[in-house]
Amino acid sequence: MYYDAPVIVNDFLSYMETIQGKSINTINEYYYDLRLFFRFIKVHKNLVDKNIDFEKIDINDIDIEKIREITLSDLYAFMSYISRERNNKTNTRARKVASVKAFFKYLTTKARLLENNPAIELEPPKPLKRLPKYLNIEESKKLLSSIQGEHRERDYAIITLFLNCGLRLSELVGININRIRGDTLTVIGKGNKERTIYLNNACRKAIAAYMRVRPVDGVKDKNALFLSERKQRISNKTVQYIVKKYIKASGLDPERYSTHKLRHTAATLMYKHGNVDIRALKEILGHESIATTQIYTHVDNQQLREAMESNPLSDIETANDIDDNIKNKKLKKEITDSEE
Repeated sequence: MYYDAPVIVNDFLSYMETIQGKSINTINEYYYDLRLFFRFIKVHKNLVDKNIDFEKIDINDIDIEKIREITLSDLYAFMSYISRERNNKTNTRARKVASVKAFFKYLTTKARLLENNPAIELEPPKPLKRLPKYLNIEESKKLLSSIQGEHRERDYAIITLFLNCGLRLSELVGININRIRGDTLTVIGKGNKERTIYLNNACRKAIAAYMRVRPVDGVKDKNALFLSERKQRISNKTVQYIVKKYIKASGLDPERYSTHKLRHTAATLMYKHGNVDIRALKEILGHESIATTQIYTHVDNQQLREAMESNPLSDIETANDIDDNIKNKKLKKEITDSEE
């Protein structure tokens, strides 16, 4: 339960977690998005002093009567606010819109507290289609070779799993020892869905090397694979720090690459060099839709160049080439005839 959120929001969050099966990370995002939304609404509708610290606005008094007064115009005003005032990027704005739409849909179709849904016509911003950033093979090897220090085996295993398995950050942090059996690893992905990851030789060796030095005594979460210095399950923040540290140590740009970019790297290298079918890649990454996976079907400039050169018509002669060849043949014949 979120004590600084109104009952109606907590009811929604409980529904999304227990009935829809959303992960705790997703639930937290819904909570943060709706808290921001209702703080904005209170300012927008002059329900609080405009000089008040925005982050301290209390939303516990939000009830269904106040929600009934929210219009589509208010929703677009919120979108403008998060774009102009908070400089949210397209994907972040799209997520906030999805949170608001899910909340109003719940109130209308499930809780039946609203007769009309003002968010039904709310359109999310169109996401920018960008090619994912990833490390090439040499950069990946350089990253792995940069790993040193007291926790070398642990850190090497973490980055090896990212680069080979395409795990999400939450999936890696949540790995339990009893879910590793031979060459298979079971992880909990988005929506609390389980999937099986097949561990290649590099992953098996890295995990085995780490297990030989992994602490045993005084461990708080004995089933957690990766442990922090405090001998408890490693946190998302610590893993992000580890990855950034070695990215910097390997001479790469820490602002450009992150844990999620290592997931992109695994997916891209599997697709480009492993001849992995797009549908198989979808299962490996745990995507709901193959449309999400298709971002990895991009090819680099060299591949485009080679594709163009491989066209069987690439060597066809132009009209000028044909004319030149005819002229050259005539000239050659004239020279031969004159010599005779």
